Order: sequence, then C-alpha cells, then structure tokens
Amino acid sequence: MTKRASDVSVSPPRRRSKYILAPLVLIAANVVLFSLFFVWPAVLGLIYSFTNYTGVGAFQFVGLDNYHNLVGDSTFYDALTRTLLYAVLFVPLNFGLSLLAANLVVNKHAKGASVARVIFFIPWLLSPIVVGVLWRWLFGENFGLVNYVIEQFGGSAVPWQSNADLSLIVVVMAASWAWTGFSMLLFIAAIKNVPVSYYEAAALDGAGPWRQFISITLPSIAPTSFIVILLNTINAMKEYPVFVALNNGGPGTSNNLLVQYIYETGFKRGQIGYASAASFVLMLILMAVAIIQLIVNRRVENR
Repeated sequence: MTKRASDVSVSPPRRRSKYILAPLVLIAANVVLFSLFFVWPAVLGLIYSFTNYTGVGAFQFVGLDNYHNLVGDSTFYDALTRTLLYAVLFVPLNFGLSLLAANLVVNKHAKGASVARVIFFIPWLLSPIVVGVLWRWLFGENFGLVNYVIEQFGGSAVPWQSNADLSLIVVVMAASWAWTGFSMLLFIAAIKNVPVSYYEAAALDGAGPWRQFISITLPSIAPTSFIVILLNTINAMKEYPVFVALNNGGPGTSNNLLVQYIYETGFKRGQIGYASAASFVLMLILMAVAIIQLIVNRRVENR
C-alpha cells in the first residue's frame, strides 16, 4: 500500500512537467524560425533603407535620402498606381467567382459537387509560373488559342499583349482563375456553418433563393468575406510571378507592379538601399490596408 501511495504522489508532477515542456519547445522553435526568417531580414532591410548599399562592399548611411527620392520618382508612382489598379480589379473578380462557385457546389440540387470542387481547386495547386505560361498560350497575339478562334470566325486578332490595358486584364483573369479555388474553400466552410433552420424559416415566410442569399447567407459569412478580401488584397499588392510568366509586366514597363519595380531596382540596378526603402513603403501600405479593413469589419459586426 505504501509503494502504491508513493507512485501516485510522484507521477502527476512528471506528467505536468512534460505538458509544460512540450509547448515551450514548440513555441521556441516557432520563435526561432520567425526571428530568423522574418524579424532579422526585416531589421536588415530597414537598416539598408537608410544607406546607399549596392549589394557589394561597404555602405554609408544617407539618412532619409532614399525615402525623399521616392517621393519624386515617377517610375515608382507608375508602379504603385498600376499595383492599386490591379488590386481593385482582382479582388472583386476573385471574390465574386469564388462565392459563386461555393454556392453552386453546396447547393443541394447540384450534381457532381465533389468533382466540381476538385476542378475548381486544381488551379490553386499550380505554380504561378505555370499559370502564367498557360494563359500566355491562350492569349498570345500570334500563337494564342483565343485569337485563333476569333480569326476562325472572321474576326481580327486582339492585341492582348501589346495593349497595356488588355495585358493587365489578362493577368487579372489568370490570377483570379488561380485563386478562386482557395477562396471557394473558405466560403464553402462558412456557408455550411449557416444553420439550416434560418433557410427553412425564410422559405416558410415566402423568401426566394435570391432573398435568402442576400438576407441570410451574406450576413452570416461576413467574417469569412472579410478574411477573403484581406488575403486577396495583400496577395494582389505583392503579385509578381504571374506577371513575369505571362507578359513580364509589359508591354514595355507599362504593367510593372511595385514588387517588380523593387526587384529590378535592387537586383538589376544594384540599388539595394533604395529598393529597401520602396519595400518598407509597400509594407506600410499593406499595414494601412489591413488596419482599415479591420476597422470596417468591426463596425459592421457591431451594428
């Protein structure tokens, strides 16, 4: 009896120490990785943004000169304007397509919903480079499938690549196609969490499918809609590989987005300090977007 009593008195502290140690180890690993791959590069970039560092040799601190020069850089403003335009076009299109796809898939009358989910989700699994190449084959001016079909019906080839606006629209469609699967999954999970009793009560009151969607579905999935808009906005502001693979920001430099501008300034022109300053301006814009959307979302939830 004495031995059993001692076992019982010793085992709980050991178990408790294991439960305390395991979370600390897991948290420490994340803290190390976060510090190594995010905090340290961010601090290094912030330091470079106040220098004339070229990527080779020593550097000198130049204070706020890089930020001051950005204010008068027309190329920077062109890239920023094109980035904002791309985000304004991409976010609503992706939101609408993914919400439409999610509603079609979860509809109780839909046939082959499982197959449709896989088909919608496949583009998101593709590399952005592959997505750009696929859409370049579709919308190439001299060899693209779309122009071939148009010409077969007697029309003229459309300048998908040499017209700056059309070139941007093609990238918007390609990126929306690629991201629809991910956003659709978020919407599917949100729609399935809406209580069925809401729809049953609305149906008894005579509300049709459209009224149920406006009055029940949209308000119920508002938090998910906020997440989708926030993620898509941040993704759009950082877009780069699809542009490079599809038209390389062309024609010329007319569709160079901010990330492409930062890359070419830093790595092709050897102006690491100046590119770091542009990177921090982009980070501040993204933080402002996230804060504004957070404030709007809270106000909507508090109504």
